[in-house]
Amino acid sequence: MEKVIDIWYILRTIGLTIIFVGLIGYERQRKHKIAGLTTHILVALGAAGITLVQEMMVQDAIEFVRANPELVNAVTIERQRIIAQIITGVGFLGAGAILKTNGYITGLTTASSLWISAIIGIIFASGYTTLGIVVSVSAFLVLTIIKSFFGRKFST
Repeated sequence: MEKVIDIWYILRTIGLTIIFVGLIGYERQRKHKIAGLTTHILVALGAAGITLVQEMMVQDAIEFVRANPELVNAVTIERQRIIAQIITGVGFLGAGAILKTNGYITGLTTASSLWISAIIGIIFASGYTTLGIVVSVSAFLVLTIIKSFFGRKFST
């Protein structure tokens, strides 16, 4: 079944991304980390936005092939390429959040939370709402409950 990417799909994707990544960003901001609510949401919105463009391009390519069946062998659809580039780009962004001073490394959790925020945006934009909610809630629980249970000695 082909998904319809209309204004409601886009608004739902953006809304879910803001709400669920907002939880993660709020947790980071509440702990006065270098990347907070706004940064996390912007990273996730960027990932969701480019994933939506990718999905729209795929649908355009499918429509083109349907209209021009003689060109079916000339068209290649590769959904994973843009997603791979998002993951790489956010990895570099996360590297900027990691600091090494006086033999201590900080910012790894914030870098990881930026990375997972981008992934959550990708998941929602790809149409996997349930997966996006589960991953978001899981990430939030890891940042709040698990970190507080094990204490600061295991996290950065």
